[in-house]
Formats: sequence, C-alpha cells, structure tokens
Amino acid sequence: MKFSKEFKEAVLHLSEKEKDKLLIRLLKKDQNLVNRLYFELLDDKDVDDRRAIMEEYILKKGKEIAENAKSLNQLKVLTSFLSGDISEHVRITKDKFGEVSLTLLMLSTILTHANHLFKNTNYVKARKFCVYVIARTFKMLVLIEQMHKDLLLEFEDALPQLGNLIAEKPFLMETAIHHGLDINWLIQHEIPEHIAEIQKQIKAQGFLR
Repeated sequence: MKFSKEFKEAVLHLSEKEKDKLLIRLLKKDQNLVNRLYFELLDDKDVDDRRAIMEEYILKKGKEIAENAKSLNQLKVLTSFLSGDISEHVRITKDKFGEVSLTLLMLSTILTHANHLFKNTNYVKARKFCVYVIARTFKMLVLIEQMHKDLLLEFEDALPQLGNLIAEKPFLMETAIHHGLDINWLIQHEIPEHIAEIQKQIKAQGFLR
C-alpha cells in the first residue's frame, strides 16, 4: 500500500500519545507484525538460534508426516503446511539464508521417509506431489544463485543429497526432466548463472505448476 506525502506528514505530526494508541490498535490486528517486533525487541534468541530450532522441528515433523501420510496427495498438503512454518520463520526473522536451507532440509527429510508412498501409487496420483517438489527445488536454486557466491559452499552437501533423492525415484526424475530441471545442477553442485531466466521461460510454457 502506498501513502501520499501529505498523509505521511500528517501521521508524523500526531502527538506521541496518539501514535502510541494507533500502534497498539494496529498490533492487535496484525499477529505477524507482533511476532516480528517481539523477535527484534525482546527475543533472547538470534536468527541462527531460531534457525537451529526450526531445523530440529523440520527433521522431526518432516519424518512424522512422511511416515504417516496415506498418499502422496495427502503428503503434498502436509508438506505445504510445513513449508508455511518456514515462511512464517522467514517473515519474522528475515532469514533469507534459512528460507533456502530449511526448505532443502524439508524436501530431503520428506523424500527420505516417503519411499513407501512411491511404491504404492502411479504417476497420475503422484504427479501433483512431484511437480510441487520440482517447483520448490527450482525456486531454491534461483534463490541460491542470487546469494553471494561464498554462500554457495554452504549447500555443497544439501544440494547433492536432494538431487540423489530425486534421482532414485522414477516418478520424480520423470517430472524433473519434463519440467526442465537438470538434476546434475544439484548433484554436481553447479547452478547455471542464468537459472532465473531458465525458470521464467519454463513457467511461460506452462510448466512447474
């Protein structure tokens, strides 16, 4: 939402008491803002601490939902909820590195414990989950490429791990090939510099959805 210059100046000229009242009223209506301010002003944990807590949560929750899901369609829904937890962490902490590292951890954890679901299905039933995994993987590669080059080394284990997990599942490999994701980018830890343009062109053709 954009505000006019006149509106901004009017707000800035409110008395401190009026500003305080408005702030409290706004906080009551925006839980995300409350969580972010609590983290920035009062939380005794920094971004690294919060990320470490999320890592433990994802390892436990990812294993749980993968083992208990009745189908890949149900797993996709449960994975979306877990991804939402990561998004909330990022909104609160502005942890851009964690957005990538936690998502890669989530995908690898779930794929590690979901082998039984791939054995008891067919491609039609597996398609939605497979496309979700490939689309999320593509997005993470784009985000990594946008980071400082030194940070790429932080994913030298996570990328090949995820790449191998995808490669060992025929439905996922078929989906990756069909949607233009080269698994060697992950396994060999070599992301094309123009990965964002590749993703854009593939999406324009109706893929990754």
